[in-house]
Amino acid sequence: MTLEAPRHLLVQARGEPSPLYEAEDPWAVEDLGAYTRDVPLDDDLSALPAELADALRSWSLSRPPGGFTSRADLRGHVKQGLALAQRLARQLGPSWSVRYWDEGLGTAKWVCWGCDRLHWERDSHGTPPHPVDITVEGEYQVAPLRSDGFGDFVPDDPAAALALSDGLVADLYTWAKSIDATVNLDLRDRVDGKYDGEWERLFHEGAELARRVAHELGPARKVTYKGVAHGGLAALTSVTWQGDQRV
Repeated sequence: MTLEAPRHLLVQARGEPSPLYEAEDPWAVEDLGAYTRDVPLDDDLSALPAELADALRSWSLSRPPGGFTSRADLRGHVKQGLALAQRLARQLGPSWSVRYWDEGLGTAKWVCWGCDRLHWERDSHGTPPHPVDITVEGEYQVAPLRSDGFGDFVPDDPAAALALSDGLVADLYTWAKSIDATVNLDLRDRVDGKYDGEWERLFHEGAELARRVAHELGPARKVTYKGVAHGGLAALTSVTWQGDQRV
């Protein structure tokens, strides 16, 4: 997959309705002073959830016009802003490069959309930093998730930075183990059709797991379900979700 050059965004509370800014000169993205173009929260920012947009607006407006006089208040404001910048980066995904201004330290760092870490360098992970287009597919002794250029991987692989819920991770592991077990039973018994019911159950279970993965990852990534490799032609499919939308 070829990624287009990302747009650059600075998150900084300036007492305005939106704390989001772009550089006037697209060639000056490394210059913090160039970020003077206000980006409204209702701009085409991957359909920001209303709750996140409201939180960003409230955070920006809560900064006193003359700055903070209390160090404790400043620390709380910086911590809140960082959490919002991390949520924003996750929401926007790799099509945006998000930078956060820490007023307490007087520094700006890049916020990774995949791992939530702060980096001095914009491409600290490389490009792309984490899998963007993810496939869920059941196959004997193969991890249930895969992505071009990343290979197959388990759902809690820290390098993939999916941050899936513990329940979903456990269910994906159980599904993959059930596929291995069913293949072994099929090879042992060698009776045509004996495990068709189990293959059908695993096929539908995989589809629901893929939908749950897409829901938890949100619109920043696409998730495609390819079915169960050993379940016959009826168990092969290709269905893609982006967040909660089927595409």
